[in-house]
Amino acid sequence: MYIRKLIAAGALAAAAVSTQAQANELKFANFMPAGHPYVASTFQPLADAIAAGTNGDVTVKIYSGGELGAGPVEQYNRVVDGVAELAVSLPGYTASQFPLTLLSELPGVLTEANGTETIWNNVDLLGSEYRRTHLVALWSSAENVLFTRDKAVHTPEDIAGLKIRVPSRNTGLLVEAWGASPVSMPVSEIYNALQTGVIDGAMIDGTAVGAFKLGEVANFITVGMDTTISPFFILMNRDAYGDLSDDQKAAVDAAGKAASLNGQASQLAGAAKGIEGFATTEGKEVIHLTDAEAAAFDALSAPVVQAVVGETGGDAAAIVEALSK
Repeated sequence: MYIRKLIAAGALAAAAVSTQAQANELKFANFMPAGHPYVASTFQPLADAIAAGTNGDVTVKIYSGGELGAGPVEQYNRVVDGVAELAVSLPGYTASQFPLTLLSELPGVLTEANGTETIWNNVDLLGSEYRRTHLVALWSSAENVLFTRDKAVHTPEDIAGLKIRVPSRNTGLLVEAWGASPVSMPVSEIYNALQTGVIDGAMIDGTAVGAFKLGEVANFITVGMDTTISPFFILMNRDAYGDLSDDQKAAVDAAGKAASLNGQASQLAGAAKGIEGFATTEGKEVIHLTDAEAAAFDALSAPVVQAVVGETGGDAAAIVEALSK
């Protein structure tokens, strides 16, 4: 009987150790392909920093290419529901959850160079939107530019009536103000939609030339007008974060701040490289708007910013003012 009790106790202890080991491995849901520049520049360093900062007691396993569930739009819910302890996504995919965060993407609010630093200096203004999760990383990206398949766009008249994919509601309002028809679509679907003519163009940053192969299906990129800068974030399940010790939480938060800066740096470098490569490819053209051409777009964009701030209400005007300094 005594031996049986010892065996049973040993089995229970082993099970507890096994459960603890599993609990300490955090699943990271990444909807992007494993070869996306973010994986090497941002996600894996985040995982490495968390492991190092917790002496290996907390580790992160990255599941890329939608392995934990297809569709970038569902990333937020995957974290809330605990399907993954960590996930990367864009607030624009679930815009109704993040109206304050998305004020940062409006034209003229942030700059490419200092956007991420500005966001973190004012992150307390956005805190109410992250009550159901824990915000690990948040960064501004490269500006969204206009990819088109068949139409060279120099003026709002050129874009009038075209179907343009947009990454968020705010970008949709901008495109609509220019005279085009916005189409909401996850980034993973742009290639086929543009190739088959379901859409005529897409608003997305320059990394899409290589990361999502849009350089193969678009023939023009238009740059120079004021446009949106889509934020990205990494969220953590609230309960999973709460289960960590104070030191482990500090390690996750420190790794997240570093990931924010890494994400921005990777995005800006990738976007510049993508647009430069596109410009030197035979049959492709990067259209740099003249000041007068850009002004025509910007005049149509200005009322959109005012309208979004007014519709958001609350502290929206104060947040835009703080982020714009």
